Amino acid sequence: MPLIVKLLAQRIALGLILLLLVSGLIFVGTMILPGDVAQSILGQSATPEALANLRAELGLNDPPLQRYIQWLGGAMTGDLGTALTSGADITESIAKRLSNTLFLAFWAAIIAVPLAIFLGLLAVRFKDRWPDKLISAVTLASISIPEFLIGYVLMYLIAVKLRWFPSVAMINDSMTLGDKLSAIALPVAVLTLVVLAHMMRMTRAAILNVMQSAYIETAELKGLNGFQVIFRHAFPNAIAPIVNVVMLNLAYLVVGVVVIEVVFVYPGMGQYLVDHVSKRDVPVVQACGLIFAAVYIGLNMVADIVAILSNPRLRHPK
Repeated sequence: MPLIVKLLAQRIALGLILLLLVSGLIFVGTMILPGDVAQSILGQSATPEALANLRAELGLNDPPLQRYIQWLGGAMTGDLGTALTSGADITESIAKRLSNTLFLAFWAAIIAVPLAIFLGLLAVRFKDRWPDKLISAVTLASISIPEFLIGYVLMYLIAVKLRWFPSVAMINDSMTLGDKLSAIALPVAVLTLVVLAHMMRMTRAAILNVMQSAYIETAELKGLNGFQVIFRHAFPNAIAPIVNVVMLNLAYLVVGVVVIEVVFVYPGMGQYLVDHVSKRDVPVVQACGLIFAAVYIGLNMVADIVAILSNPRLRHPK
């Protein structure tokens, strides 16, 4: 078996094993939560007989290992169960919510990733000069401020005072693409500010590390200008760490949007999860946790694979 195929197979196998372990943690974590699911569904006035019947119907009396195997087997076949509070099929409900979250994350990534790489290259080109200092100061400030605070400030200034965009990011299938983009403008802006800073700073650090190499000095001695040296020689050799940080931030755009979706009442996975956490709807919480974990592990696995393919040093044991 070729070495590169072996390395890729190892990364994929490790990703699947990690997802299996995380699924166990999610199941155990939801099982040890205080409170009674049957009691929360039927209310405080429920009789002991009604509670016992509902526990038997929900399978709460089965051994935990048996319940975990049944849940995991259903998840592997696409059956995430039924919501306890509404009786709706979780797979169908999550499919719509997940598409909304991916729609939001897609437009944030379209703006944030190219802009972060451009600003990183610009900061390297003007290292220790005013463009570099200005970019670093702005990005450091955006990292330091919590995203929910940025969201409320933008909501107050742009939605309430200027009335350029709506403060509530509600979308539906009957809206045109332009209407949807207008509705998600503010949450996209907040997500862009949050992930832009991290990606830009990591891009700058990765390229500056490569700029210390001897071949960069050779390129400069050939008469290439600063942008040519950075773009043609430094950037391609710094692509592996940049891809890693981009993938980590893309994972955050999908997994970490819970706060932003709640702030802007966006009908995505985060809002769906929070709504059912408050109702103690365990199957929904388990399904959302598993999907978030799968997305995060999957994107990290893609980052590892891209790093292996782009960096020859990772393809050799020595």
